[in-house]
Amino acid sequence: MLTVISIEDSQKWDNIVRSFKDYDVYYLSGYVKAFQIHGDGEPVLFYYETEDMRAINAVMKRDISHNVNFASKLKKGEYFDLITPYGYGGYIIEGNISDSNITLLNTAYTEYCKENNIISEFVRFHPILKNKDNLNRMYDISGVGKTISIDLASPDIIWNNFTGKNRNMVRKAQKSGVKVYWGRSPELLERFIIMYKATMLKNEADKYYYFEEPFFNSILYDLKHHSLIFYAMYNNEIIAMSIILFANQKMHYHLSASNRLYQKLAPTNLLLYEAACWGFANNFKVFHLGGGLHSREDNLYRFKKAFNKNLENVYTVGKKCFNQKIYNWLVSIRSEEKDFDDNTSFFPLYRA
Repeated sequence: MLTVISIEDSQKWDNIVRSFKDYDVYYLSGYVKAFQIHGDGEPVLFYYETEDMRAINAVMKRDISHNVNFASKLKKGEYFDLITPYGYGGYIIEGNISDSNITLLNTAYTEYCKENNIISEFVRFHPILKNKDNLNRMYDISGVGKTISIDLASPDIIWNNFTGKNRNMVRKAQKSGVKVYWGRSPELLERFIIMYKATMLKNEADKYYYFEEPFFNSILYDLKHHSLIFYAMYNNEIIAMSIILFANQKMHYHLSASNRLYQKLAPTNLLLYEAACWGFANNFKVFHLGGGLHSREDNLYRFKKAFNKNLENVYTVGKKCFNQKIYNWLVSIRSEEKDFDDNTSFFPLYRA
């Protein structure tokens, strides 16, 4: 039986999510609320249950008419699509994960989506949970890159997995007098917002990453038991900050900012090292740093790779079309535009 839980029933949502042994912060109602505020869509939790198998999938349900390319061509509430909330997700499945049970899940899920005018779904599978392994029958799955995580089994393992250069950078920050602290308060969040926006401007980041104050407030208040702000100080000045999320023995490097004037002091290297040590002390098992921008092996990826020279995670995505006829029709509307590239691998193609 497939049940759909709305974000308004957040207690029921979280009770279901926490009943799964492998759940993570990305599935909690408090996490997806921030991205609803950001305009990413309506958060929905799909919960499937039979006698011997259960499954959950947290998604953002998007009204396709809200897309600028369809604003004058579709009625509001006519067609929708689904996407994993910013970060990672996809179905978590427990129980008897047989081919026949996956087929039954796929049938129930597809029927619901067809009946509710949901055209397609794009999934960013969780590299730590490796939940894509059971879902080849449901999605067109492809690998798109690598991510890095820190094994928190012991302080020695944390340190020994760093590259030699990264260990030197951490030592340099320590010897320079950089200190790392952590906490959560409106004052700290305000400092983070200012530094984060300055960092995005300097990096010429995509406009999506310019989050507004209500978004950050949601992280502070809706994830009050699942978030901390780590910050590095030098000469009584905050020079680097990161919002770290965590749940169920897993930590995540969520958002980060720094003052480039102090980049040579390597404050973020020390900050992540101290965050990893905090994770070990608080019984966390893994600290996921993510990958490069748009999954590329760029400078951001190489920076993260220095924190674990011995392990990489495979990052995969899944594509699913529930209504091929309407999907093709939406693509045909976009094809009338002069600059529309129908050869791109972007999915869904009508949003390219």
